Amino acid sequence: MLENYRSPWMDEDVQPFADSIRRFVTQSLAPREEKWRQQHQADRESWLACGEMGMILPDVPVEYGGAGGTPAHVAAVVNELNYAGVSGISLGINHIVGHYILDDGTEEQKLHWLPKIASGEVICSVAMTEPGTGSDLQAVRTRAVKQGDKYIINGAKTFITNGQLSDMVAVVAKTDLSAGSKGISIFLVDTRLPGFRRGQCLDKVGLQSSDTSEMFFDDVEVSAECLLGGVEGKGFYTLMKQLPYERAQIAICAAAQMERALALTLEYTKERTVFGKTVLEYQNTRFTLADVKATVLASRTFCDYLIQQWADGKLDSATASMGKFWLTERNSEVLDRCLQFFGGYGYMNEYPIARMWADARVARIYGGANEIQRELVGRSL
Repeated sequence: MLENYRSPWMDEDVQPFADSIRRFVTQSLAPREEKWRQQHQADRESWLACGEMGMILPDVPVEYGGAGGTPAHVAAVVNELNYAGVSGISLGINHIVGHYILDDGTEEQKLHWLPKIASGEVICSVAMTEPGTGSDLQAVRTRAVKQGDKYIINGAKTFITNGQLSDMVAVVAKTDLSAGSKGISIFLVDTRLPGFRRGQCLDKVGLQSSDTSEMFFDDVEVSAECLLGGVEGKGFYTLMKQLPYERAQIAICAAAQMERALALTLEYTKERTVFGKTVLEYQNTRFTLADVKATVLASRTFCDYLIQQWADGKLDSATASMGKFWLTERNSEVLDRCLQFFGGYGYMNEYPIARMWADARVARIYGGANEIQRELVGRSL
């Protein structure tokens, strides 16, 4: 973290929580990251441990299994995971699905799913993206056809985080082909149901410790109770309502990763010698890292503004989109400049900076491509 800087949202309630999360992440999760990279997924033991720490749904009421905190507690978790370089355990997906249910689910859905999601017993996926659709949510082709008191789901999804591990999938499907966005619904699908298939674990450029998969739904029969909220046509509304908070989390990730990159680079350039001088003694190094530090501080300030807006219930879509595109792009720039100081070692995966550089690239794509974010902000002008 930045020296002598304290985020304004880090109050006397959040700070002890963040401290405990930092110790847990550093001692229990970070040492497992390399194993997760090799097996391309985290282990269930760690998910359950995160649940015990109250990390998965920290801002969900206690009566539904959450920790009863605020968005600031969520930000603390995201910060600590990313500053420690832990990318294999995608708690953010559980958080997103948890809030789909908390905000728009029936009482029965809340009581059934939320405690299990919060504890880490149930790992979630969001089956939104399809081959050929990308960021265009209204173009989904997956169908959910009602037959009596059941729905039959057919379709294919791709780029699904937690795809190999998930116990429940929030499936975005069309229930009315003629209604446009109002014909989209979300179904909470148990992955043990007949007709559900997981595709291959996809071979990615980065984020090797996090599993990303294809999914197939072949005449998957679900009860009407699986329809989120019990009402058709509300899915697009739910997605749009929650996307700003997903994008805020992506922005928080980027800010923490920048801070880690700067810390790693300062440590390396102070120790590495070239032609009898440390790398940091060269003016080019100092000037470049001065620029990097200014970018990191500006990014942290912007990020803190996003978090405070979120905590105050004032975070709007345009602000979240600005944070998402601006901070992820600054993160890629910072990582690229920092990697250069490591020379050939910076291109070796045994060095954290190399893995961070590769991992960061996708943040400009997922959560809605940055070009889409600019369009959303442009419409608000």
